[in-house]
Amino acid sequence: MARTKEFDPEAALQSAIELFWQRGFEATSMSDLVEHLGIGRASIYATFGSKHELYLRALDRYGETHDPQLLRELSQPGPALPAVRAVVRRFAAEAAAEKSRLTGCFVTNTAAELAPHDTTAARRVELSWEHIETLLHSALVRAQAQSELPEDRDPQALARMLLVLMQGLRVVGKASTDPARVRDAAEQALALLD
Repeated sequence: MARTKEFDPEAALQSAIELFWQRGFEATSMSDLVEHLGIGRASIYATFGSKHELYLRALDRYGETHDPQLLRELSQPGPALPAVRAVVRRFAAEAAAEKSRLTGCFVTNTAAELAPHDTTAARRVELSWEHIETLLHSALVRAQAQSELPEDRDPQALARMLLVLMQGLRVVGKASTDPARVRDAAEQALALLD
């Protein structure tokens, strides 16, 4: 007779997200996962596979929970440019917050730690960035159609610039103790939308 799981896999996955997000992949051992998740090593392997597979599932779940907010913000009816500005400012505020200095962004952390040598992780990072870029591009095209963005601006190039800025804000925010650094950078980039 098969044994039933004595733990909630969803709660365990959330705990794994928190641990990997805080420490990264390499600095998190299986012993750390056993202790933090409160389940045995065999149960982790049986439910999630290897540490790498668990990390990728955690990264996927992180995207599932964070992407809908961005979609809501950038696809709401009405003027599009204020929504783009609000998103960039939110990224800057989050990057400048004390909590972000401790954790940063799980996707950005993965890009820095694993993407250079892990093609599976790199692809997930790229998919996340493509999604953000597509949402920004769509909002900027709408802004241009509604005469909020000058006709001589390239919505695709602007979306790419904002994506790179937003990811850069997260990296700098994680290391910098000066919140003005990320806020000023965001405001200078937003001036390009005028």
